[in-house]
Amino acid sequence: MSSRARPIVRAALACLALGGCAPASRARTTRVPVTIAAAERRDVPFAIGATGTVEAIQRAAVGSQVGGVVVRIAFHEGDYVQAGQVLFQLDPRPFRATLDQVQAATSRDRAQAESARLESERARALFERALLSQAEWDQKRAAAEAWSATVRADSASVMKAALDLEYASIRAPVSGRTGRLLTREGDYVRAATAEPLVTINQARPVRVAFPVPASAAPMVQRYRGTRPSVLIRAADADSSAIEGHLVFVDNALDPASGTLLLKAEFPNRDDRLTPGQFVDVRLILYVEPGATVVPAPAVTRGQEGAFVYVMNADSTVSPRPVQVSRTEDELAVISAGLRPGERVVTDGQLRLSPGAKVMVRDAPGVGP
Repeated sequence: MSSRARPIVRAALACLALGGCAPASRARTTRVPVTIAAAERRDVPFAIGATGTVEAIQRAAVGSQVGGVVVRIAFHEGDYVQAGQVLFQLDPRPFRATLDQVQAATSRDRAQAESARLESERARALFERALLSQAEWDQKRAAAEAWSATVRADSASVMKAALDLEYASIRAPVSGRTGRLLTREGDYVRAATAEPLVTINQARPVRVAFPVPASAAPMVQRYRGTRPSVLIRAADADSSAIEGHLVFVDNALDPASGTLLLKAEFPNRDDRLTPGQFVDVRLILYVEPGATVVPAPAVTRGQEGAFVYVMNADSTVSPRPVQVSRTEDELAVISAGLRPGERVVTDGQLRLSPGAKVMVRDAPGVGP
């Protein structure tokens, strides 16, 4: 073999060793990385979200019904007090002296009234035997009646003096937590003024007031008789939810805001809620059993409506029209178009087309 033919032979042998000199193989199809989740069947609550404000059920501005000098304050600012507990003690000596005075006057007048009554009885006997004139009999009778009226007035004075002495001990009208003290020992307080000595908020239980849109009013009216549950969380904290019940539905919509005012009641035994606090509210009207749900990001909106990408057994995806009845938290409730167990794409839809091959990054469930 000539030296010119040897390169040609070597090339032919190399071609045969590599399986022939066929055209280069086609590039492999690129798989789109996606995240998927399985559709699940769950009991899903129907809830309305709102922002609410904590309110005290009762708020009392404690004042004084009598004037006097404060000699003792029987609590500290911020204490929880019981209804009937003494809060302030005014100097009782002037009231006790007044009571003693009117009691003594009553005893004196009662003795005078008894004497006048006896004289009236004797005068009556003499008048009936014609031994006393009509004028004298009338005079004795009038004197007895006047002294009897004086005794009744004295009794009223005794009662008022006793009440004033009792009012010298200023008591809590309701149970609750006290606010800032507005007086100090040694201060003179006036009777029946508009300025309170302290305020008390009844914080066990408390209520949360919140508005719902007018469109939700028919549903609220439909389920109000079942005492729907209400869950709240502090607006600026990630603490656990607090559960209460709906207790009040206003009888008219607010024409200015187009909302309906509702109130829920909470035991608040741990004092986590403070009047004036803002909270996030979820009113749960009912629970839908056995609903088909997927993560809300799985649903895409197109010109022809909502659809999801369903993952097939061969790792391809197909668009599927669905009907979404509502969204609850991070879940979309599917009323038609999807069965529990089918896998849908929750992330990466923008890079997909019908029949595209996908590569699953992870496959979480719908959620806890």
